[in-house]
Amino acid sequence: MSSMAHANLTIEITRGSDQALPIAVVPFATEGAPSEDVAQIIQDNLERSGFFSPLERNAIFESPDQAEDVQFGTWRSLDVRYLVVGRVTETGGGYRIEYDLMDVSGQRQMLGETITAESGNLRGAAHLASDQIFEAITDIRGAFSTRIAYVTAEGVGNAMQFGLYVADADGRNSQQVLTSDEPILSPDWSPDGRKLAYVSFETERPAIYIQEVDSGRRVRATSFEGLNSAPAWSPDGRKLAMSLSKDGQPDIYVMDIANRSFERLTQSNSIDTEPDWAPDGRSLLFTSDRSGAPQIYRYTLGSGETQRLTFTGDYNARGRFSPDGEELFLIHRSKQGFQVARQNLESGRLVVISETQRDESPSVAPNGTMVIFATQQGGNGVLSAVSADGRSSFRLPSPQGDIREPAWSPFLN
Repeated sequence: MSSMAHANLTIEITRGSDQALPIAVVPFATEGAPSEDVAQIIQDNLERSGFFSPLERNAIFESPDQAEDVQFGTWRSLDVRYLVVGRVTETGGGYRIEYDLMDVSGQRQMLGETITAESGNLRGAAHLASDQIFEAITDIRGAFSTRIAYVTAEGVGNAMQFGLYVADADGRNSQQVLTSDEPILSPDWSPDGRKLAYVSFETERPAIYIQEVDSGRRVRATSFEGLNSAPAWSPDGRKLAMSLSKDGQPDIYVMDIANRSFERLTQSNSIDTEPDWAPDGRSLLFTSDRSGAPQIYRYTLGSGETQRLTFTGDYNARGRFSPDGEELFLIHRSKQGFQVARQNLESGRLVVISETQRDESPSVAPNGTMVIFATQQGGNGVLSAVSADGRSSFRLPSPQGDIREPAWSPFLN
């Protein structure tokens, strides 16, 4: 186990939305020597959300740092709809960030906030400001202060090394939480964002572990003969759904974490795997080949009713609920390959939203606006993200090795 920082992921915007809102983030005035460019972090966050199209810095020719100094006519002439201005002041033990969000078309101040940050957490403060700005404009809670988990694979053959990492949602501040000579699969965040459940082959057969992210403390949750896979936390954090083959074919089980008791949900001659809890905790999605090919089903707790949800095409797998429970995101095999798709649960309409062709392991941001997934670029595994409407996307390639199995954290406060 290690807490050493790994090389950060670098975001590459691959597609912007033609409906993005024009915004300008003026470089913040500074007192002292801030370790980060706060305005640039805010601008980058807003751009990769797909909701905003920031004005390039070289097009900014006025530099107000507070609301009273803003000349609205200047920004209207640049077709800017929203404006962010601010200043960063170094204090005794850290920094003070003061910023204003202006509605240019309405000629009014929308936000005027002050954020304090310890010296080593200026990026975190910038993410918080981004969250506040995003919510003020869109009425959707910002997810820039969340984290992602992912798995790396380096080397070849018997020299392969696998690592489990967590990073900020923008790929920075990457920290290694586990290293192993054997594969690591399917990380899943606990609802409080403090633990990860995952599958490790370190004992030469798959076992499910639960690990505290910050301390590194962990316990082995299951180690049955056969398959132990695809752990998924219940919304209340008290249970884990998973796929086990201890009684024959892989079926969906639920483990009570406190007393380690198991309830078997499915019993079929097919492969049932990849569970995901509904936000209300009353049902689960899972993938099954009981119809002859992988499709997504829904199991309702209590009644035991099982309903097939996907009918478009001959391959639909790894279903994940949207935070409001109204849609699911999944991997769909189309004529172009394996792609991320969105399906409305009421209408059943399925729409492909990614442009890549070898996608896997989708994970939804806690505000439902983005989906992160693993794909291929130049023969290497990389992470990509696409907006829920498919209009914008970005990529997070690793500086070394393959990167796979992403999991987006819940809100952390």
